[in-house]
Amino acid sequence: MEMLRKSVNDFTAALASKASVPGGGSACALAGALAAALGGMVGELTVGKEKYAAVEPILRELLDEAAALRDRLLDCVEKDAAALAPLAKAYAVPKDDPQRAETLETCLLAAAAPPMEVLELTGRTVELLRGFADMGSPLAVSDAAVGASLALAALRGAEINVRVNTRLMHDRERAAALDAKARALVDKYALQAGKIYDDVYGRLA
Repeated sequence: MEMLRKSVNDFTAALASKASVPGGGSACALAGALAAALGGMVGELTVGKEKYAAVEPILRELLDEAAALRDRLLDCVEKDAAALAPLAKAYAVPKDDPQRAETLETCLLAAAAPPMEVLELTGRTVELLRGFADMGSPLAVSDAAVGASLALAALRGAEINVRVNTRLMHDRERAAALDAKARALVDKYALQAGKIYDDVYGRLA
């Protein structure tokens, strides 16, 4: 929980420093968690009002899942940082070391796992944001659009963080499979996130 214990000031200062941890992967995970949190905000500002009684059971289910996704995405902040440190050390292993290639391959695979998880979790978050945008109170629905924007950033950033690791993998078949999975998730959910933003923007225009 080292990253999550930092204040916002300390976390962003660490991101801005020359230290390798935290990095962009942790930032993407945090963006995804913020997206889930904003969906939860929309839901919380909607439930309990008579006008939305018909959709309250659905919204409460979405709220429960949004909270779980937020927690899991915050875990990814830590997971990414934990995977990045060994990779930085692996790069420093002398090129003539017979164990370097195997060590680097293992670390690259481990470093690609957290951003892939962020892609999957953020994709589901986008699906929840669609529900919050459609059923939420007009007074809070702009936050669903903000959440969709953050989710889009998380998706695109996480894909880059997968690719920065797969490009150096010796196992090109595995690398290609990971790249294809990441691209498919972005293609699917980036479009949905953009649609949520556009829909809400149109309603507020």
